[in-house]
Amino acid sequence: MTAMTQPIGEGALAPNRTVSPFADAAAARRAIRSGAWRGHTSGLAPAHVQGNLMILPQALAAEFQRFCQQNPKPCPVLAVSQPGARDLPALGADLDIATDVPAYRVFENGEMVAEVTDLTGLWRDDLVTFVLGCSFSFEAALIEAGIPLRHVAEGRNVAMYRTAIETKPAGPFHGPLVVSMRPMTAADAIKAVQVTARVPAVHGAPVHLGDPGLIGIADLAKPDFGDPVAIAPDEIPVFWACGVTPQAVAMAARPPLCITHAPGHMLITDLMNRDLPFL
Repeated sequence: MTAMTQPIGEGALAPNRTVSPFADAAAARRAIRSGAWRGHTSGLAPAHVQGNLMILPQALAAEFQRFCQQNPKPCPVLAVSQPGARDLPALGADLDIATDVPAYRVFENGEMVAEVTDLTGLWRDDLVTFVLGCSFSFEAALIEAGIPLRHVAEGRNVAMYRTAIETKPAGPFHGPLVVSMRPMTAADAIKAVQVTARVPAVHGAPVHLGDPGLIGIADLAKPDFGDPVAIAPDEIPVFWACGVTPQAVAMAARPPLCITHAPGHMLITDLMNRDLPFL
């Protein structure tokens, strides 16, 4: 990588807060663009839809769109850019894909070569951006339903795991399903299914509840992405399909170039969570 894409360390990422310091999505994006916010985005501008990123050369975009169509739970498409365009007017009037995410990951031939905070120096005229729905968008609804979320309360990133469940391949794209996990009591898990089933645009209902070994997760204390959280004796782990799945797919499919968000560091859009059931 060139000097303009120096990796950033975990210590450079500011801690999250349980109460958002930003009034709305535009204010959050301005803080991210200026470098004032470098933390993960769980709980930021909580009324607004957040999105995962997958940025690919145009030559691979059609096959990835087909992959998303075949795997709508982990890859619900909110918007797709024009080749080379850094704006997505449907998601935000002043939105800039290259600057408005706190941290990006750059992959070459399936290997992560850098984690950066700005894509301006890397941008190409053939890059196409996919914005995929994110489970952070339904967390406010879960909290409003009286379901506590431990990672939010503790200011942590959500725990994410690779599973033994394979996605449906499309062209060169294939790989394991990644899930996010939230511990809940059985009663809260039932309510969570009811709440999230209404929002397929941000992963919808859980894909698994209970024994993680049944989906190939060996140790909940060792997530592949994000932070571990404790599970109380009266709780069960609840797993949702996760928008980090394309990162696992990039590692398996080994495209010459792809760029994603760093896990937990999302694009905050002007769309409102209250409108998600109708998307």
